[in-house]
Amino acid sequence: MFKPIYKKVYWLTLILAVFSACNPSEPKKGGGKFGMLDSDIPEFAAIQFFDHIYHDKTLDGSFQLSTPKMQRLLRSYHTNKSVQKHVLNMRFDTVKIQPSTRSAGRNEFAKEAQIALFFEGELDGDIFKDMRVVELLRIDNKWKVNSVSLD
Repeated sequence: MFKPIYKKVYWLTLILAVFSACNPSEPKKGGGKFGMLDSDIPEFAAIQFFDHIYHDKTLDGSFQLSTPKMQRLLRSYHTNKSVQKHVLNMRFDTVKIQPSTRSAGRNEFAKEAQIALFFEGELDGDIFKDMRVVELLRIDNKWKVNSVSLD
């Protein structure tokens, strides 16, 4: 059988294997269809802004990705559903958000960016597709949503 030293090595290896499998997962870094958008580009900030509005219970996450102007507008509507209905004029039960493929470029070096986002979602069993243009500003090296339009 095992000698006493081998038993200790065996149990130590088993315990290390169990605890190494329990490491917490890393925070979400990328976005987009394949998770390849870097957090330092405006497309990522725009998608995250809408992701907070459509998938979170509160607007707190979207406040962090907004300019003071947009924060005031969002706060005046209080809830996610109100923002979806009155500010964005797009309500969804479930939604997928993707950036326009033609907007790729060197926006990460600019101070302003306009990103077209495509929305495909479901509301009351009906499928809707829509598009919005998001204007972003770089403030303290972070992209912030300044306005959302139909153009």
